[in-house]
Amino acid sequence: MVETPVVRRFMRFVMAGAVGFLIEAVVITWLAVGIGLNIFFARAISFSTAVTVTWAINRNFAFAGLGQRRKGREYSAYFLVQIAGAAINLGVFAAVIAAWPELAATPVLPLAIGALIAMIFNFLASRMWVFNDRIR
Repeated sequence: MVETPVVRRFMRFVMAGAVGFLIEAVVITWLAVGIGLNIFFARAISFSTAVTVTWAINRNFAFAGLGQRRKGREYSAYFLVQIAGAAINLGVFAAVIAAWPELAATPVLPLAIGALIAMIFNFLASRMWVFNDRIR
């Protein structure tokens, strides 16, 4: 496979996402199980933590040299993209279950489909809107 700049950025984006997932898993487990925080409040904190970490990784690794001068504006745009991606993930998951109810017994497939579609959206939106070198 030929490694183009887009492929390289995408692979780095995927690595940042993996780090974000691990951070979110640790934070939500620590808050909900370790401290006893409400699971939904814990999820809000873990999601925000993971988004912040992945923004920093993507800014400095996947999309290094691109992006906006104003970090606050860039971070806000990135956070909105991540929220939209989470909504897409949930919507695709629900649509797959609605179309093939038997998959509810093995939810990992609809979960993976939702995650894949959302990841592609997040990458494209991050590249075209958040880390766009023309937006300065």
